[in-house]
Amino acid sequence: MEGGSPDQESIGSGTKRSTVSSGSRSRKRKEFLYRFVDSDRLIVNLEQWFESVCNNLGTQKAAFSEPFELIELQKFEYALEGISFQQLIRMPSAVHASTSGVVEATAYLAIEDFLHASVKGLWEAFWSHDEPMPFSVACLYNENFRFYQAENAVAEGKLGSLCATGILLTNPRHPHGKWDHILELALLRPDIGGFVVNGDGQPLLSVIGEALFYAIRVLISRSFSRRKYCQTADSVFVLLVDSQYGGVVKVEGDVNKLEFDVDNVYDCAAEWIQNHSTVTVSSIDRIWNKLGNANWGDIGALQILFATFHCITQFAGFPKHSVEDLAADHGSRLQTRRAERQLGNTEMNGNNLFRFQQRSVSPEIVEVQDDSVKIESEQLLKLEVGSVLWLEDSNRQKGYQINEVMISSEHPYYIASPVEDPQKILFLYVGSHPSQLEPAWEDMNIWYQVQRQTKILTIMKQKGLSSKYLPQLSASGRIIHPGQCQRPSSGGNCDHPWCGTSILVTSPVGETVADLIDQGRFGAEAAIRCCHDCLSALSTAACAGIRHGDIRPENVICVRSAGRHPFFVLIGWGRAILEDRDRPAMNLHFSSTYALQEGKLCSASDAESLVYMLYISCGGVLPDLDSVEGALQWRETSWSRRLIQQKLGEASTVLKAFSDYVDSLCGTPYLMDYDIWLRRMRRNINEENGKEIDITG
Repeated sequence: MEGGSPDQESIGSGTKRSTVSSGSRSRKRKEFLYRFVDSDRLIVNLEQWFESVCNNLGTQKAAFSEPFELIELQKFEYALEGISFQQLIRMPSAVHASTSGVVEATAYLAIEDFLHASVKGLWEAFWSHDEPMPFSVACLYNENFRFYQAENAVAEGKLGSLCATGILLTNPRHPHGKWDHILELALLRPDIGGFVVNGDGQPLLSVIGEALFYAIRVLISRSFSRRKYCQTADSVFVLLVDSQYGGVVKVEGDVNKLEFDVDNVYDCAAEWIQNHSTVTVSSIDRIWNKLGNANWGDIGALQILFATFHCITQFAGFPKHSVEDLAADHGSRLQTRRAERQLGNTEMNGNNLFRFQQRSVSPEIVEVQDDSVKIESEQLLKLEVGSVLWLEDSNRQKGYQINEVMISSEHPYYIASPVEDPQKILFLYVGSHPSQLEPAWEDMNIWYQVQRQTKILTIMKQKGLSSKYLPQLSASGRIIHPGQCQRPSSGGNCDHPWCGTSILVTSPVGETVADLIDQGRFGAEAAIRCCHDCLSALSTAACAGIRHGDIRPENVICVRSAGRHPFFVLIGWGRAILEDRDRPAMNLHFSSTYALQEGKLCSASDAESLVYMLYISCGGVLPDLDSVEGALQWRETSWSRRLIQQKLGEASTVLKAFSDYVDSLCGTPYLMDYDIWLRRMRRNINEENGKEIDITG
């Protein structure tokens, strides 16, 4: 391990500059990277930006948004049940409270072991338990930006020059690592946990700036790499840890927009961060307990594991076992546990768990046996035909009578009529009870169906989006339960099993395309009209930057009204994409190729899902799929052999042409041209019907 300043043979990839590609773009970027070596100079250039970010907080408590939503972490935590992570080298309890080199050396060894346990556990659980893990862990030496095992660095007396620990793609030809092979970096810095006490729970510029410095180096290295990444390589995760606490910094952006002025590298990098990147920072939470063991199930370690999971997908592709697949096993594990404890079929409070009450004579919370609970089973939220449900909407009370119970493949919803207008029919959705002690995996789907869809429809209403092909928000609020509500003044819910349950009411009402297909009532004409109406809905939502993310036969309804042609409405907007960090639903049959590969939507993703739905409606057969790899293989084969286009062509030439257009657009950054296809389909429908299609609304 040589000392001295970084030289040209060590920067970026560790190979000599004489081997650099003759391409001017690669040369310029490698020269930029060669000069971009001082994190302190970048931090100085970011001071005004960081100050402006902090001054523009408004009502936010933190300067930066979180990289992960809580619902994502909860889902991931369910998926990790039963997966073993074991850190064998304990983290010293106070690394920087002591000047002992032994303590600091042990800390670096512990970080290496923690990252190794993390990536190994994730690889075996999600990708392959039989294939060897293609990753390794090593420490970064700041004198030449090469990677070495911590043990070797300590043995050679180079401990003080270690600056980070990384997870890298294993490459025997490059034992000291290549920067474009870095999955993730961890910075061991003093008193990260101090930010929990002394601020908003997020680090200061001195720490974030250093993370940004390393993130930019990784992104630039990837930009001229010959390696083809399985996922988009425009995001980097950098971990910030001390001996107890840790957090995640995510940097995302198109590095091609960085001005590679080799004479002004730090200004260029700072300008790119301010104008062309998205920086998100997690809260700082505890990772290691006082014994030095990682709290794998707590949110601190969970955030790091989730970041590592995303990093692996960039290099190894989407896992064989998805998060959704593993998380779905939570319900069966819960039932197995109940059987082990011989709880039988006892149901309490609607969630198969014991109900607890606090007695006024004792400050202790005691378990109340089944026969002493005063709330009768018939009081639990169970809606039947004829039931009347009241909700509080904008300080008004609205009543709805249940006309029909709709049983879908996921969870029930209802057709109801307002008490004051019995002739009107509406869809009514009931959310999960908010105080369930152990919410089942299904409750997350209900949360998307009710609470999040309420948010999306409210945003549509606020932005003035109006189309008869979109669902309309009729009412939303919390259920009003019988008896007097004992809700505390400080907020929360009383102990009534209905209290706080969310309700969503929408219009119009119709039959799902799934039901029409099953009953053989969805022909070629209906397919063209359905395609037109769904594209119209997508076009209207796209004006506000909203994409659907979950198009399938269950989420499209056919609405019939007297004297008018039936039309189709695109419902189920709970998984809609509002911003980059939102993730679409994963459906092996109907998700777009880009969604399955990247976990995101491209411009044509919703249209691609629509094509799959039309494909089965026109007689196409979907195979049995049990993995993402199988789903991607089916898509590749079907598109390359033009099986989808041929099947749609049997129904309509315009549908065949539309599928060709979607095929050419999938995975590209080009925007969908909705208008031209709406005109073509409208013209086709007019020719078949001999009169103008009704496009009002």
